[in-house]
Amino acid sequence: MQFGIDRLIADPALRAPLAGRRIALLAHPASVTADLTHSLDALAALPGLQLSAAFGPQHGIRGDKQDNMVESPDFIDPRYGIPIFSLYGEVRQPTAAMMETFDVLLVDLQDLGCRIYTFITTLRYVLEAAAAHGKSVWVLDRPNPAGRPVEGFTLRAGWESFVGAGEMPMRHGLTLGELGRWFIDRLQLDVDYRVIEMQGWQPDAAPGYGWPLGERAWINPSPNAPNLSMARAYAGTVMLEGTTLSEGRGTTRPLELLFGAPDIDARAVLNTMQQMAEKSAPHWLAGCKLRECWFEPTFHKFCGQLCHGLQIHCESPHYEHAAFKPWRLQALAFKAIRQLYPDYPIWRDFGYEYEFDRLAIDLINGSPLLREWVDDPATTPADLESALLADESAWTAAREPYLIYR
Repeated sequence: MQFGIDRLIADPALRAPLAGRRIALLAHPASVTADLTHSLDALAALPGLQLSAAFGPQHGIRGDKQDNMVESPDFIDPRYGIPIFSLYGEVRQPTAAMMETFDVLLVDLQDLGCRIYTFITTLRYVLEAAAAHGKSVWVLDRPNPAGRPVEGFTLRAGWESFVGAGEMPMRHGLTLGELGRWFIDRLQLDVDYRVIEMQGWQPDAAPGYGWPLGERAWINPSPNAPNLSMARAYAGTVMLEGTTLSEGRGTTRPLELLFGAPDIDARAVLNTMQQMAEKSAPHWLAGCKLRECWFEPTFHKFCGQLCHGLQIHCESPHYEHAAFKPWRLQALAFKAIRQLYPDYPIWRDFGYEYEFDRLAIDLINGSPLLREWVDDPATTPADLESALLADESAWTAAREPYLIYR
């Protein structure tokens, strides 16, 4: 198959409208061609293409920043002499001065298919700025490695943030190019927008179900996104960022862990999860294998402490794409921990993605609904399931007009 960047490089006819226009690129380390050339270098090598600027999202264009709220500076590219602007530094929305440096912005970002991944919000911000300044935006489309499944509560009105760019569930099932179409319609933007579509993307095909396994190398789009298993689990495990529990940062398998902590019995939690699910939601544990594990983070939460946890195995032979529900799985783990440890301080109270007056777990989920369900001893998985299905069904219908790949 071909990604958008590969088609643009290979086909002069696709590039023809760029002639005589100043071109900027929004990219990160995973912005590479099929032969692993970075998109900035590949575009710079094209005859007649005038590169005038580049932008980097969270973690930087080089991916050098490890954690949330660690900012990247602006700089001048030493090879090409063009300004590299950070959209996760002094600003997160492009300024008027930045917008004056180009005519067309090429967006080449590998997304993970999860609302909280901030590249989605950055896309919204550049579309809004392009509409305001009369600029063009082209998305060089890439796969959603999580595929088409939809899961999680829809973000509620008033809960927009840098990890919540719009009213969509945690797993939205769209590519970045499709999301751009949804943003433009949802926000009623008057912007010159184009998607350089992929060719041959089959989001329902085994074994990748969204990612072309065996055809393309996986490059970390952010420092803690090391493989396809993480991308599949991320819509659930990212919620751990809003908790005191370890998500595995500081290990070689970050965000593939259902949880970890030095003072929690993971085996007891797993047993409780199985008992809860058996009563009302057995499918919440389907599609993957949970394995008891021990680990000692070298940085971040519980640095240097031995933690007991559960690892999610969502790779062959344990993976069933249609059955796997990472958001529900994570919710069930929280519920089991709350039942076993009623006074455990699960929810982390700290500044999260430039928000300081709302709990991180609520920002992540776009409402307090998940947290309230976990903390209420009277609620069951069946209660949560009925509420989720309503949101998921509504989003599946709402996204239909924006699908490019069918």
